[in-house]
Amino acid sequence: MSFRSPIQDSQFILDKIVGFSDVSATERFGEATPDLVEAILNEAGKLSDEVMAPLNAAGDATPAMLENGVVRTSPGFAEGFRAIAEGGWVGVTADPEHGGMGLPQAIGTAITDFMSGANLALQLNPLLTQGQIEALEAHASDTLKALYLPKLISGEWSGTMNLTEPHAGSDVGALRSTATDNGDGTFSVSGQKIFITWGDADFMANVCHLVLARLPDAPGGTKGISLFLVPKLLPKDDGTPGERNSLRVVSLEHKLGIHGSPTAVMEFDGAKGWLVGKEQGGMAAMFTMMNNARLGVAAQGIGVAEAAFQKALAYAVERKQGKAGGTGTIVEHADVRRMLTAMKADIFAARSIALACAVATDMTHATGEADWKSRAALLTPVAKAFGTDIGVSICNEAVQVFGGMGFIEETGIAQHLRDVRITPIYEGTNGIQAMDLVARKMMDGGDTLYRLLDEVEATAEAARATQPQLAESVWGAAETLREATEWLVGQDMDARFAGAVPYLKAVARVLGGHYHLKAALAEPESARVALARFYIQRLLPEHASLLAQVRVGDAGLYDLSPDDLAA
Repeated sequence: MSFRSPIQDSQFILDKIVGFSDVSATERFGEATPDLVEAILNEAGKLSDEVMAPLNAAGDATPAMLENGVVRTSPGFAEGFRAIAEGGWVGVTADPEHGGMGLPQAIGTAITDFMSGANLALQLNPLLTQGQIEALEAHASDTLKALYLPKLISGEWSGTMNLTEPHAGSDVGALRSTATDNGDGTFSVSGQKIFITWGDADFMANVCHLVLARLPDAPGGTKGISLFLVPKLLPKDDGTPGERNSLRVVSLEHKLGIHGSPTAVMEFDGAKGWLVGKEQGGMAAMFTMMNNARLGVAAQGIGVAEAAFQKALAYAVERKQGKAGGTGTIVEHADVRRMLTAMKADIFAARSIALACAVATDMTHATGEADWKSRAALLTPVAKAFGTDIGVSICNEAVQVFGGMGFIEETGIAQHLRDVRITPIYEGTNGIQAMDLVARKMMDGGDTLYRLLDEVEATAEAARATQPQLAESVWGAAETLREATEWLVGQDMDARFAGAVPYLKAVARVLGGHYHLKAALAEPESARVALARFYIQRLLPEHASLLAQVRVGDAGLYDLSPDDLAA
């Protein structure tokens, strides 16, 4: 079956659930009227469904290859990317001063959701470029902005993020890449980086690498890291690509999924680069890009989950099973119906959390208010981890719906599971997201979350007249989470980290109940009430067992030694 972008669901969430009207009411985003948003989402959906989705299987079957130093991309990907670029979709949220549309992040997040469901491997290219655009807008010199931003926004050039090194993994502070001052405003960058998404492409005029490296005499750890813009081809005076820089793709990884996205090992050998931001300010500049990418990855997980759900539903309503001559299809089986309904309910919850995070980000940019900034920061790890966790679990369940045919490649459902499995890992593993939530995001003593829980309980109070049972369940879950948070912020970091993953999942479960309840109130005569009832009665109760794990802290966690585990 063909993929259909979830346009109506996204519009409903923006209009009725996450308060996008607050964004469009600001001076900065006043042009994002309902009519314009509808038109943008419809066009993005058309591109995703008609151009990107048909290329998905080809990207999986014919991976990107490195031939004689040239990255050969999957069939049709060049044409697909050109359609993305020519439609202006790379620069959808970028500053109009350099050619962007200047639309809110909430709209960009919905578009990422659509495109990821259609073709995750191809969508990764504009996602990384969009993150680089945001980093350069925030930290680069005016000279670098004027040269690079128009090319990146137009899709003529693409961008990458170079953090990880073979020996360091998530420990960015252990990097060995170096940069030395050339004395003319440029630097010589040397080192090797791994896991570089879209490190090169045969259809791109230039590829611009953001590279973390350490200057001589800089302190160790993350505090001594600087960020450099290192292009594949050095721009000439007129801005066109010139001579080849001293860098190369060493190899491409052979991966479980996203075969159409070339994941490169990059070698920089005295490559010419330009400082982005301040010396030793590399992590602050790179986090601008990473936070953008983390919300984008949340949308990726949700988008692929949507694609898998659509396939599973279509199969279930067509697959007949029973006695010879019977007409029943497996969608009538209780367990299949349970799986499908849980998929739909979790997708709605995750999509709402991601779009709520995007709205908070937009309100931060539009108003500069601290409360919005802290809310966006709090929701980012929750959106990333929950959106990608449900991406994996839903794709896994979709294979189960297909039964034995799910294990057969020709059905196409296995590709979604293989592709989405990277999303809980890259841009900060979900364990790191959870640790971030209970550490940095709780430096305010939990105040940001408490304010959010006040809103959850206010919605529950408003729902008592029409949905008393559902309202009581959501209100009670919010109180349980509040009490667990009060306990958590009083613990040391070892105890917090031990319960971080279940804590984040519990936060997501409660927020999911909140958004489902709002949906039931917004459309009381629709199927959204039944979906809310399913989520709140069957999925929301998980929060209690998750928070029970949190309260154990680190007690007993290290009682088994590595030898005991191996016995």
